[in-house]
Amino acid sequence: MSSNSIPLPPARNAPLDTSPLSSQPSSLPIWNRLSKWASENKAIVYTLAGVAVAVTGAGVIYYRTESRKGGQDPASDEKRKASKKERRKAKKEKEREQVQSDTRSTSSQPGDLEIKARTSTVESDPLENLPLVDESTVETLSDQERKEFSTKLKVAGNKAYGDKSYNDAIELYGKAILCKPDPIFYSNRAACYNALGNWDKVVEDTTAAISLDNEYVKALNRRANAYEHLEMFSEALLDYTASCIIDAFRNEQSAQSVERLLKKVAEAKGKIILEAKEKKLPSPTFVTNYLQSFRPRPRPEGLEETTDLDDESGTGQLRAGLAAMEKKTGEGYDTAATAFNRALELQGLGDLEAFAYNMRGTFRYLKGENADALQDLTTSVELQPTLTQSFIKRASMHLELGNRDAAAKDFEQAMEQKKDDPDIYYHRAQLHFILSEFTEAAKDYQKSIDLDRDFIFSHIQLGVTQYKMGSIASSMATFRRCIKNFDKVPDVYNYYGELLLDQQKYQEAIEKFDRAIEMEKQTKPLGMNVLPLINKALALFQWKQDFQEAEKLCQKALIIDPECDIAVATMAQLLLQQGKVTDALKYFERAAELSRTEGEIINALSYAEATRTQLEVQQKYPQLASRLQGMGSQFAAGMR
Repeated sequence: MSSNSIPLPPARNAPLDTSPLSSQPSSLPIWNRLSKWASENKAIVYTLAGVAVAVTGAGVIYYRTESRKGGQDPASDEKRKASKKERRKAKKEKEREQVQSDTRSTSSQPGDLEIKARTSTVESDPLENLPLVDESTVETLSDQERKEFSTKLKVAGNKAYGDKSYNDAIELYGKAILCKPDPIFYSNRAACYNALGNWDKVVEDTTAAISLDNEYVKALNRRANAYEHLEMFSEALLDYTASCIIDAFRNEQSAQSVERLLKKVAEAKGKIILEAKEKKLPSPTFVTNYLQSFRPRPRPEGLEETTDLDDESGTGQLRAGLAAMEKKTGEGYDTAATAFNRALELQGLGDLEAFAYNMRGTFRYLKGENADALQDLTTSVELQPTLTQSFIKRASMHLELGNRDAAAKDFEQAMEQKKDDPDIYYHRAQLHFILSEFTEAAKDYQKSIDLDRDFIFSHIQLGVTQYKMGSIASSMATFRRCIKNFDKVPDVYNYYGELLLDQQKYQEAIEKFDRAIEMEKQTKPLGMNVLPLINKALALFQWKQDFQEAEKLCQKALIIDPECDIAVATMAQLLLQQGKVTDALKYFERAAELSRTEGEIINALSYAEATRTQLEVQQKYPQLASRLQGMGSQFAAGMR
């Protein structure tokens, strides 16, 4: 997928988007593409034909996404284009219902009061001449008397609420309910409890209101707000979601509440997953993309294949680790990580000790053992300051942890040691790219190319940066030169295909992905990069809605690399688009399990929770299913 990298693991690759990301110019996070799509289609965020969620990975710089403010669905766009007559009618309706409380604040009225009822039934003071009603006397009233009394008591309750006499209002609404169990009365009394901060009572009364009218949006929003105060975030999310669907996502506050709650639920679950998560290497695709973001170099002197080394010595284990890395398989990378750790335990490394710390720190970082990785890289630069790669890797870690100043200082120290090291400029360009400093990024990529024209990823990243700057012609020219000069490298065709896909040049993009796939099969049969397969799947989905073929490609990618979270996330989205919500949920949860950092886990869980909530809405409010399908149909038509 596309590039946006720094010497970090190529986090969640996927096509062009504003985000920064990976360690190598391979792909942008799949979540970026999905989140961008979701942010532009909020109204179909929960539909049988396509569920996604407009959230970003909080705290993870690689998961920043650009979202259009106030993104709406096609239906809401049509609302904005309504005729003057319709707008006047809507305005009058709004005026008739103007006394509506916000779910998160106390207003001057409880929210469901009807102006008409107040003016037609109230005399001089609504609190005067009130009927005497209790559980015993109400049984003696006729239906007409109950109706009249309930109206008088409701209006009196409204007056008491407006005077902030909440306890009096609660009593009056309670008597009105005795006369007539009306959902409005329950909701108004809930507004009183809301003002008093009695959240359990708010839940009790709004639940009663919803049982009488299960599409009562104000009651749903009030209950959701109460649940949120009670830190019952999943329940709050369910209510806000139902409210949004009933309201066709016209209420921006409710839509924003959905996004906020998704994040809260995902964060809470993400912390639990992270605490219990086994520290292990990510998928081979991920590791390979990270490692190849550094220029290939010959093995350090003394570790050549022809050198006679004891396999159980420190240097022997160091060489064994390098040999295992070259296999580019999951088993090979696991063996390498073990060997580098064993090498330092055995000691006797001499001048190779700094290199050993560099390699162990690299694999610790890939496992998510950040503190230990930082210590190893720091030891490496202390032992051998001229090993600039250790400064670069440490800078990348600082950047991922949000310490921009420390990252910049590491690049400066690296340049003090070896100012003509092209890797320094390449990875510093990644820092600029992530910070959207595209002009500076382009300069550093070009400097990296000037120092070493044979490193393909400097050229690719330069082309992507030009694309991000809006210089489409320059970007395309850069990629055409790449194909001419690196025609045997599959990555070139994959990344060029991503740019073409971003421009909706589907046929050309698929041709490039096919070329990349064939070259991967021929050159790396045991360690094939599955990203071209996933990109082709996305292209077929976007272009022809060919779900069957797209699924086959993702399944093939997962056979090759079972722990490729990009393939898992893409499969989840494809299933979701077909309404296979239960299956999609399993894949989203799997993506969360495979995610490496807290931010990535939260991002994946946000999708999982959006999907889970959709299922719960359908079960709890089956009458909303047809509306969900309608929203999905609108989206599908717009995608073609």
